Amino acid sequence: MSHALTSLLALLDLERVERDIFRGDSRASVVPRVFGGQVAAQALVAACRTVPEGRLPHSLHAYFLRPGDPGARIVYTVDRIRDGRSFTTRRVVAVQHGQPIFHLSASFQVHEEGLEHQEPMPAAPDPETLPTAEEILPRYADLFRDPQVPERLLKAREAVDLRYVEEPPFGRVGRPGEPRSQVWFRTNGKLDGDFDDPALHICLATYVSDMTLLDSILLAHGRGGWAVGDVVGASLDHAMWFHRPFRADEWLLYDQESPTAQGGRGLGKGRIFTRDGRLVVSVIQEGVVRVPRDRA
Repeated sequence: MSHALTSLLALLDLERVERDIFRGDSRASVVPRVFGGQVAAQALVAACRTVPEGRLPHSLHAYFLRPGDPGARIVYTVDRIRDGRSFTTRRVVAVQHGQPIFHLSASFQVHEEGLEHQEPMPAAPDPETLPTAEEILPRYADLFRDPQVPERLLKAREAVDLRYVEEPPFGRVGRPGEPRSQVWFRTNGKLDGDFDDPALHICLATYVSDMTLLDSILLAHGRGGWAVGDVVGASLDHAMWFHRPFRADEWLLYDQESPTAQGGRGLGKGRIFTRDGRLVVSVIQEGVVRVPRDRA
C-alpha cells in the first residue's frame, strides 16, 4: 500500500468524540478550501459507524453549504433518523468554526435478492493503455496560471490512479465538443486486512466521485477550468446511488456527461462500471460554473 493511500485512509478514520459525534482532519486541496469529496467521504464514514452491522449505503444526498477551511478540523454530528427492518436512515452535519459547511442524508439497506437489469457499459480503452497523471499533466504546464498546479494536482490525487480516456478540459481549451468524459480510477494500492471493508470501498468511491464530474460541462464550452482561469466554480449538491458491490482498488470506469448548463450552474451525471461491465454506482451533481467577466 502506498504512503499516499495510507494517508488518505488515515484521513477517513475519524475520531469518535461522543456516541454520534466524530471529528476529522482536513488537508489542503488544489484550491484554497477543503476538497468536497473529502467532506462527503468523511460524512459517510461517520454515518456508517452508527448503523447496525450488515447494512451498507445504497444512496446519499448532500449539499455543500460553505467552503471548508483546510486549516481546521471538522466535526460531524450524526442523527439516527430511522432504524427499520430493512432500511436505516442517517443525517450528518459537518461543522467548522461553529457553522455548518456540509449536510448529508444517507440510507442503508440489508442485502436482498431481487430483480436485475442495467444499462450496458459504454466502450472504453483498457486503462493500462492510457497515460498516467504523472505523464499527462506536465504537457499542459504552460496553460496553467500557476506553474505549480501540476505538482499540486499530483499531490492531491496521489492516493488514486486516475487516467483520462481522452484529453482533460485543460487540454482542449477553445475547442468546444461533446459534453462527455471518461476516466478510469482505482486506489494506488490494495485494500487488505482491516481495510478490506465493503463500506470503506464505498466511501473511497465517494471521495473520487467529486474529482472530475463537472468536466463534461467545461468540455461542452471549450473551457479549461479553474487552473486555466477561464471559469470559477464549486460543487453545490451531490447524490449517489450504490447498486452492486465493487472494490475501489480495482479499475472502475467513470462515464460522465452534462445534460444542461444555465444560470451560472451546470449539471453533471456519472455512471461507474466495474471492468467486467457491472453498473455499480450512479452519480448526479450540480455545481456553480461561472465565467469571469474578463474571460466572458
